[in-house]
Amino acid sequence: MAFASRAFLKSVEGKVFLNNKWVSPASKAVSSLYNPYDNSLVSSAHAISNQHDVDTAVSSARTAFHGPWSKFTGGQRGAVLTKWADLLDANAEEAAFYESICSGRVRSQLKYEVPFISSIIRYFAGWSDKIAGDVLSDDADGFYKIIRREALGVCAGITPWNGPLMVFALKAAPALATGNTFILKPPEKSPLSSLFAASLLPAAGLPEGVVNVVTGDGSTGAMLASHMKVDMVSFTGSVPTGKKIADAANNSNMKRCALELGGKSPALVFPDANIKKAIPELVRGITQNAGQVCVASSRVYAHEDIADELIAGIKAGFEAIPVGEDPQDPSTTFGPVIDPVQYEKVNDFIEKGKAEATLVTGGEKYEKGGSYVTPTVFKITDSNAAVYKQEIFGPVLVVRTFKTEEEAVDMANDSEFGLAAYLWTEDTRRILRVTKQLQAGHIGVNAGVALFPTAPFGGYKSSGVGKEMGKLALQDYTNVKSIYISTSE
Repeated sequence: MAFASRAFLKSVEGKVFLNNKWVSPASKAVSSLYNPYDNSLVSSAHAISNQHDVDTAVSSARTAFHGPWSKFTGGQRGAVLTKWADLLDANAEEAAFYESICSGRVRSQLKYEVPFISSIIRYFAGWSDKIAGDVLSDDADGFYKIIRREALGVCAGITPWNGPLMVFALKAAPALATGNTFILKPPEKSPLSSLFAASLLPAAGLPEGVVNVVTGDGSTGAMLASHMKVDMVSFTGSVPTGKKIADAANNSNMKRCALELGGKSPALVFPDANIKKAIPELVRGITQNAGQVCVASSRVYAHEDIADELIAGIKAGFEAIPVGEDPQDPSTTFGPVIDPVQYEKVNDFIEKGKAEATLVTGGEKYEKGGSYVTPTVFKITDSNAAVYKQEIFGPVLVVRTFKTEEEAVDMANDSEFGLAAYLWTEDTRRILRVTKQLQAGHIGVNAGVALFPTAPFGGYKSSGVGKEMGKLALQDYTNVKSIYISTSE
């Protein structure tokens, strides 16, 4: 391991982060962490927190909320967040190493992603002293009305294994900016980058108890979602788990619940599209992070006039991807899926696809070591094919042709998901028509997958509830209070 990484890993093994310190939890249960590049052991002592540990974290967070954190002005909260971002930038290489080592994410992407994560934190730092309310004057009714936005209290974030560091920032930064305290439950398969980022918080000036981290599996997350003294839970992950989180939130104290869930995102390519620009973006859109991206453009709809050219270009792009290279190598662009379980799941989808669709390229099972999946493309005609309907979370693309704009929109919207969509055309009027009709919360036009700290991100339908990034994200972490003052004698 590079840097001081071995020392840091040893310092957090079997521990949780409470009151700005790494401490041994009450639970003695542990799990192991693995490197999907070669499935080698990274750690055999990753703590699985129990109810006592969760209760301790909640108590600590509530004490901090009513204590030192409540005395920080918005500007002071923003200064802490800005310092955290600065520390993350200063330690970007080590943060990237820990993001990669258990997830298989390639360092070539993380080189740019870690600074982007810092920019997210800085964006919300800027909002810390701008959480505005409103005042309504006496409108001949004898009352002045004051509208305040106030922190909820203790917020919990449950994050996924495919981008844990970014999602930690997406949840913690707006929570802290608005004056809440925060408990993180990082993913059990790839928690280390989040633990590393949390370890920087004391040096940023964060008081004890404002951010606590309880590691563990799904049971730990369930304890947070159902906890009577947690005021809000934000979850990123699968639809089935999201529904369980929502049920737990509702059946406990009706806590606020924000859910960023799955996707099966369509990309519509019209005959006037810039094909040369579209092809590499469509390839990147499903092979980046080995296809383990909720906004991956996993369904491509190609107009029949350009379908052959588009498919040939995508095929060539897929076949040029080297499979099996070390994610730690700065030249590697394609990594493994998270673990052998996901490897088998994605390959099972590919085998089903061979029976349901026409194989364009790929399809063979990679068996040279590690959890690598061969990038695969299918041409689809069956609307009920599993590879077409279900979220695979791997480098598997399906292509289907269309004749008319109406047909393309209907097929794109025929999904339980509504997270993202992509549109390729040079026709401005078509852009306005189609983007209005697409049932998705995040739409790229003549562009592939992209995120912006300033723009809200979140889906329609089964893809979730609430927004991350942008000003709207702050609403999930605040309550609105109306105060009316009589002006009569």
